Amino acid sequence: MHHVSIRTSNIFRAIDFYRLLDFEIEERFTTGMTLACWLIGPLGRIELIEIPQPKPAPDAWLDEQYTGYYHTSLQVENVTATVEKLRSSGVTILLEPRHQEIGNQTYEVAFVADSDGLPIEFICPHS
Repeated sequence: MHHVSIRTSNIFRAIDFYRLLDFEIEERFTTGMTLACWLIGPLGRIELIEIPQPKPAPDAWLDEQYTGYYHTSLQVENVTATVEKLRSSGVTILLEPRHQEIGNQTYEVAFVADSDGLPIEFICPHS
């Protein structure tokens, strides 16, 4: 996968959020009249596109009838440490770290809200 693209109401606030996860600006550009950038980090590449007149997004976390984008999942080395780093920066925690069985593997997972309230999952295989 080349990148994940996220529309944001405030590109500078979104950049600050993803810098907490060690992403840095790789390229700044415009798409039409809109600010955009690629961020690159140890977890891959993210494209941010600022929406000048944003409408609130559906609540993908709480609305169980919603279809479409649900979350981005980022594999990290330590879910608990990542969540604590974000918590200390004021990030909203949607789901505290917990174990989840998927197939025959146990994972540690947690969810936070990004700067626009979109769910971001952190996942790590649990040994």
